[in-house]
Amino acid sequence: MSWDGVSDTTCPIARGLSIVGERWTLLIMRELNMGSRRFDDIQAQTGMSSHLLSLRLRQLEADGVIERRLPDSGSKRHEYYATQKGQELDRVLMAVRAWGLKWGEYGPDEEPATTLVYKETGKPVRDNLMTFGDSDLERFAKTQTVMSEAFSKERQRKLAAFKEAKSIKNAAAHA
Repeated sequence: MSWDGVSDTTCPIARGLSIVGERWTLLIMRELNMGSRRFDDIQAQTGMSSHLLSLRLRQLEADGVIERRLPDSGSKRHEYYATQKGQELDRVLMAVRAWGLKWGEYGPDEEPATTLVYKETGKPVRDNLMTFGDSDLERFAKTQTVMSEAFSKERQRKLAAFKEAKSIKNAAAHA
């Protein structure tokens, strides 16, 4: 079976992977959950080429996973938001996060990039908590993400490098 034919199978795993099985998809969804809404912000944090990000965002929109909106501020630059279908990928992201925390070969003193805290109680979510169905933790909307200092600095470095590269590219185009 070719990859293009995966969505025609009766297997729900294969059908799901036909939409979200490409590695960039979950990083895009991570960024939307972390509040990145604009193309440049998503690109800066994922490191995707503008062409690939554009293709992926268009496909996710066509698949009903995300939607594009013009902000209330009157800006002409679109912002991206997870739809209900996209928000239901939160469980997948949380499962990958939990697995990465367990098997990601972190050092004993290495702090996780993020800590999830319940909005209602302010208590941290146990990193090994993975339940499905009617669980307390189905969506990131029920949590606040607290970024470690190291991850915050990493994201700032990525954004600065992205802006610098874009500035150089724009200067070269106008020279």
